[in-house]
Amino acid sequence: MTSAAPAPDLYIGLMSGTSLDGVDGVLVDFQQDRCQVLHYASRGFDAGLRTELLALNTAGDNELHRAALAANALVAHYADVVQQLLSQAGLPPQAVRAVGAHGQTVRHRPQMFDGTGYTLQLNNPALLAERCAISVVADFRSRDVAAGGQGAPLVPAFHHSVFGQAGQTVLALNIGGISNLSVLPADGAVTGFDCGPGNALMDAWCQRHTGQAYDDNGAWAASGTVLPALLEQLLAEPFLQQPPPKSTGRDLFSLDWLGSRLDGLPPATRPEDVQATLTEFTARACADGALRWGRDATQLLVCGGGALNGQLMARLAALLPGLQVQSTTASGLPPLQVEATAFAWLARQTLRGLPGNLARVTGAHGPRVLGAVYPA
Repeated sequence: MTSAAPAPDLYIGLMSGTSLDGVDGVLVDFQQDRCQVLHYASRGFDAGLRTELLALNTAGDNELHRAALAANALVAHYADVVQQLLSQAGLPPQAVRAVGAHGQTVRHRPQMFDGTGYTLQLNNPALLAERCAISVVADFRSRDVAAGGQGAPLVPAFHHSVFGQAGQTVLALNIGGISNLSVLPADGAVTGFDCGPGNALMDAWCQRHTGQAYDDNGAWAASGTVLPALLEQLLAEPFLQQPPPKSTGRDLFSLDWLGSRLDGLPPATRPEDVQATLTEFTARACADGALRWGRDATQLLVCGGGALNGQLMARLAALLPGLQVQSTTASGLPPLQVEATAFAWLARQTLRGLPGNLARVTGAHGPRVLGAVYPA
């Protein structure tokens, strides 16, 4: 008599990162503790929502009202992606245990002001649970911050579960709006930290000067020439030299931050040369983190939108000649699916009553079960 096949253990993960380009969603099966992405869907932000989310990263008029409505609009995008995934799979909502919905980070100031600080992700998980008829797990970062941590990055534990390899140290680099590096050593003592800007500055500069949301494949940067004096100023940012645990966001790496470093450039400076310099800056910040904290690594796996930037990937490979630099596709998980899958994994950790953070990564007082659950 044959035994029955294991029951699926289905979760949906949603991610809208600091790149502000839209929502990525995955339907994942974790049966027998494996991680198999069954379906992927995405939806881009319309220009109005993207502009509002970007504006809410800084203080402004009537921002509590605007933030609440932006959260509702964001959830409409989330719900649409969930419905796309269910439709692709031919499944009813009841087949999915939970949706992990990170929300949209608009402020990230842990350990500041009063010693605890805060991290703020726009979301309306109650509305999402109503729209989707699936339990929602959200607000992953705040418990870690309450426990004295940075609240970020939260993905290193997940990276270890899917990319870790016996007998060698692997590095996993996520290049979203901000870049974060996970160091996955053979002994399992995982570390990780935000290493600097990812796409945020490159995208913002490209949008300002070309009207395009991003520099496709880094072609515009490749047409420019790196400005050594500007690069030196960018690399002088103190955050880059801070030891982990550390995290950052648009609170630091904004166009205002960049603007203060562009003062004094000759008026005839070509914008494509600034783009080339921003791309080199991003690559250098990531490579420096890898060289300082992953000295015995053999492989760098890159995910996030930055993995699709050929110029940026080429510069990483040149700066890290001792490492095999490739996208996470080589490990079976395409770059745009990794972060969403991580939040499906974190939602599963929450429902199982298991910690989602690593204290040595975030600096929290210890492991904590993360997130708040909004039942279907």
